[in-house]
Amino acid sequence: MESFQNRIKVKKFGGSIGIIFPRKIVEDKGLKQDDLVEVSIEKIADLSFLWKKGEDIGISTQKVMEEIDEGEDE
Repeated sequence: MESFQNRIKVKKFGGSIGIIFPRKIVEDKGLKQDDLVEVSIEKIADLSFLWKKGEDIGISTQKVMEEIDEGEDE
C-alpha cells in the first residue's frame, strides 16, 4: 500500500477534535465518504503556547488560526 505523508492540522468540532483531509489527498487517493483509511499519527508541534500569548497581546484565537492557515499556502 502506497504511503502519503502530509501535515494536517487537528481542528475542533463541537466537543471533539478531528482532521480534514486536503482536497489533493482526497483526489489523489480517490477517497469518498465512508471509506476505511489507515492513519499514522505523529505529533510534530505543540502550539498551545500561542494561545496564551495571543490573549496577552489582544489577538483572538480565530485570528491566529487564520494567519496559520494563510502561511500553509506559501
